[in-house]
Amino acid sequence: MAKVEMLKMDGTSAGEIELNDEIFGIEANEYAVYEVIKNYLANQRQGTQSAKTRAEVRGGGRKPFRQKGTGRSRQGSTVAPNHVGGGIVFAPKPRDYSYSVPKKVKRLALKSALSAKVSDGEIIIIDELHFEEPKTKQMVEFLSNVKAEKKALIVTAVKDDVVIRSAANIPGIGTTQVGTLNVYEILNHTSFILTKAAVEKIEEVYS
Repeated sequence: MAKVEMLKMDGTSAGEIELNDEIFGIEANEYAVYEVIKNYLANQRQGTQSAKTRAEVRGGGRKPFRQKGTGRSRQGSTVAPNHVGGGIVFAPKPRDYSYSVPKKVKRLALKSALSAKVSDGEIIIIDELHFEEPKTKQMVEFLSNVKAEKKALIVTAVKDDVVIRSAANIPGIGTTQVGTLNVYEILNHTSFILTKAAVEKIEEVYS
């Protein structure tokens, strides 16, 4: 099992923690990660785009000019796609872009993302993350102590409103809990901050 240094909120060492190699030490499967991220982004699409076809554009009932004798190319309607203000060819319509990915692929992708963070040295484990009240200043100080001032994702075992509100106004800082953790968020942040309780819950759920 890989050993990673665990930190306190002030940035000092709190010993080491052993990580389960089945979750944090596998060889990353790039294809699984790609498929899950593509699925995540597709599921985020609203699919509300819409444009009018020539059948839906107003007008076009009369032939714009006679067939012959004008020297111009023949035209049958002003709503044809080749006219300004005409319909759109193969116009996009509202649709659902979401689709599902097999559970095994999702689990493999998540383990791959977690393992990549460990191998790249971008994982930070905190023995305990606790604030008495929501304070942006305290969160900024904590991030500075653990050297994660840039783009960071903070993961707690369960939803913690105080942590969420403390980080809400800091650009580039995201918060989530183990139950809603996803591959895109993990890889989209430079620093990956986990509480000890979150690590234990991840190992319990995915081992």
